[in-house]
This record gives sequence, C-alpha cells and structure tokens, in this order.
Amino acid sequence: MALKTTIARKLQSHRPVFEKPSIYVDKSDSAFTSSGDSRWSNKDLDPIRRENRKWGVWSLIAYWFSDAFNAATWEFASSMLAIGLSYKDALGIVATGSVTHCIDPVWLIQLPFLYMHPNTLRYLFIVKSILVPICFIAILIWAYRSTGGTGGALFDSSVKSTLSGSAYSYAWLSSWTSVIGNYATLSVNMPDFSRYSKASAKWQWMYVPVLPIVFTFISFIGIAATSAGLSHYGTVEWNPAILISHWPNRACQFFAAFCLALAALGVNISANSLSAANDLAALFPAYINIRRGQLVCAVIAWVLVPWKILASAGSFLNFMSAYSVFLGPIAAILVWDFWWVKGGKYDVVALYHPDGYTRIYRYTYGVNFRALLAFIIGVAPNLPGFINSVNSRIDPGVGKRPYTFAWLLGFVITSLVYLVLCLIWRPTETLVERALLPDEVYEAEARGRLGEMAERKESEDEDVKSMEEKARGKVEESVV
Repeated sequence: MALKTTIARKLQSHRPVFEKPSIYVDKSDSAFTSSGDSRWSNKDLDPIRRENRKWGVWSLIAYWFSDAFNAATWEFASSMLAIGLSYKDALGIVATGSVTHCIDPVWLIQLPFLYMHPNTLRYLFIVKSILVPICFIAILIWAYRSTGGTGGALFDSSVKSTLSGSAYSYAWLSSWTSVIGNYATLSVNMPDFSRYSKASAKWQWMYVPVLPIVFTFISFIGIAATSAGLSHYGTVEWNPAILISHWPNRACQFFAAFCLALAALGVNISANSLSAANDLAALFPAYINIRRGQLVCAVIAWVLVPWKILASAGSFLNFMSAYSVFLGPIAAILVWDFWWVKGGKYDVVALYHPDGYTRIYRYTYGVNFRALLAFIIGVAPNLPGFINSVNSRIDPGVGKRPYTFAWLLGFVITSLVYLVLCLIWRPTETLVERALLPDEVYEAEARGRLGEMAERKESEDEDVKSMEEKARGKVEESVV
C-alpha cells in the first residue's frame, strides 16, 4: 500500500516539459479557491504567501524613486511653461500636487519584461533608480553650465505668466489637477506591488515627506532644461526627447535617450501594464493571469495611439486631467469603505467566495449600489468639461469649468454621497468583528496539511507494520 501511494504521488507530481497550450490559466488549490476552482481566482490573484514576498525596504525605495524619475514628471512643469504659466507657478503646482499624492507608448522592447514576475521586476527598478537620476542630474548641470549659471531666459526675474484673471486661475487649477491625476494612479494601484512586500508598514511613512521633495526636484530639472533650451534653440521644448535631439554630441544623445527609454519602461510596467493586468485577471480569472493581462494591455495601448498625447503641451495636460475624473471618485470609495465603513476589517476568504455562508460581500445581486451611485454622482459634474477636452467643438459653456479641478471635486462629492448612503442603508452584512488576514489563512491551511500528512504517515506505518507481521507469520509457519 505504501509503495503504491508513493508511486502515485510521483506520477501526479511529474509534469511534462512541454504542455499543450490552453486558454485556461493555471489553477490554484488553496483556501481562496475551493477545490482548484478558478472561477473567482487564480495563482496570481491569491494573496501572496509570506515566503514569496521578496520586496524589502530598498526595493520599495527603488520603486518610488524609479517611478518619480520619468519623462512625465519632467513634462508636468515644462508643459505648464508652454501654456503660459511662469516657472514659479509650475513649481508651486507640482509641489502642492505632490503633497496630495505618463503614459508613454508601450515600446516593443517592453514585451520581454511583461513575462517577468513582479518579484523579479524589483531588479529593474533598482537599475533604473541608479541610471536615470544620473542622467537627469547631468542634464541639470548642462542647463546651468551652458547658460553661464543663470538657468536661461525663463528664470529671469522679469519673466511672468502670460495669463491673467480667470484664465490664469483655471490654468493653475487645471495643471494642479493634471499633477494629482498622475499621483492618483499610484495611490490606487500601489497594492499591485505592496502585496509582494516583506517590509513593515511603518516604513511607508518615510515616503510622506520624501516624495513631494523628489517629484518637485525632478520638475525643477524639467524647467531648467526647458529654459536652457529656449536660450539655445529659441523654442520652449517641454518634451525632453525633442530637447536632446538638438544636442550636437551623439554620445550624449544616446545616453539620454537610453535613460529616457529605461524611465518609460519602468513607469509603463509599474503604473500601467501590471495594474491593468491585475484588473483584467480579476475580471476573467479563468483565462487571464498577470502575463496575459500585460500582453493584452500592450495591444490595447497601441490601438489607442498614445503618442498623440504628446502632440502638444495642452494635449498632454488634458490627458493627465482626464482620468482624474474617474480616479477621484474611486479613491474616495476605497478610502471611506475601508477606514470608516469596514473599520479596516475584512474577511479575506469571503472576498473570494461570493456564494455559501461567506457571501457577506455579495451585496445586492453582486453590486454595491451605494458605491455605484456615489461614483456616478461624483463623475457627473466633470463630464461636460471632459467631453469638451475630447472634442473641443462641443462647448458646454461654464459647465466645463468644474473639470479644471476634477479630482478634488469628484473626491469630495463621492465621499459625501457614499457616507450618506452608508448611513441610510448600512451594509451590516459586510461588517466583521475581527479581520481575517491572508497569513492566518495560510497558517491554518499549513496546520491542516501537516495534520493530514501525519495521519497519512500513521496509516502508511500501520500498513508497513501489518505487512511485516504477515511476512513474519509466514516465516514462522514455514519454520514449523
């Protein structure tokens, strides 16, 4: 019996080197998926086991620094100069937007990295956090040395904003919303990486004072380089790729272009493709995992022709403002639902089982109408301006003005509506006395498996003992 069991296990554990392709992804067998059922989850969607969390403190620091050092952060401030704001306005907008805390084309060179596991990607961010800052600081040095230490025409004390009155106010608010829109993506998709972290949550507080300083410094580099470019080439080159094309030294062009490409690669993965992959996997867990989701994102990105975003400074800022229309309400619902409605307590297993006794998060036919209604009401005031930004021929008049501070307006309105709805229709079925966390589930699962292994070992020992007794009996009979 023991021999048969051992052979059966070996046969089950053996997997062929080449497997037949399947539209289905690998199923997981854990407490989060009953009997390997992948209808609601797969290996990539299950909470990460403690032993598989490889991101330490330095990995997270490298992630944030690599995300900060990219062309979009550079272009925030420099594009504001192109629409008529002064460098002081631009720095103030970036600084305040950072405290509240770029989509580039998905290059073909990115495709191999889409197959890498997020635990392995931390090395990419470490490399990027070393090379790209060197490049940006070198450009800052060039900007000052090539202009005799003045920084160029835009830093002249006589240079002021070319806008005034309401045009100045709305340009300021619109640019501020663009900056927040960028950070808003990071605030809602950071769990895509933090789930791989083994560092204590207390380390997260260090980013609060550091990140605004870093982002503002990078934007200052963009302003200085743009100012130097105006002095040398006579145009406000807010796009760094175009600026370096004017340089006479091909080696410098190559190094700067390589670093900009590396910066785009890192931010495309961290802020775009991996987040999209997780969302797609959550929608279609039986068919899409992280790798497949990132490939789908890459294809969709090319279909949307994102290079048109960089056609002008105005179109770049419009795009950055556009998705804050939706991210503000989403962030509001996430914040208030976790901290106020649920009190920071979730039953993690129930999140993966909408049926049976754990259906506490099923809400009304699978929809939390409070969140849906709050989201719609929060987005509605910004829609006229959003439509106008997509098609300027449609003029909603004064109705487009709320769009200039879309994120803040959407966050506040959605917060108020969601809180009121939760007070009127309190979701009592979703409230738990104590949070059930993934580590507890996996530890209990491990204890259960150890118990099963012990019982199986005991059964096998009994089989062996029985066989030995039978053999001994036969020997004794033969002797007699």
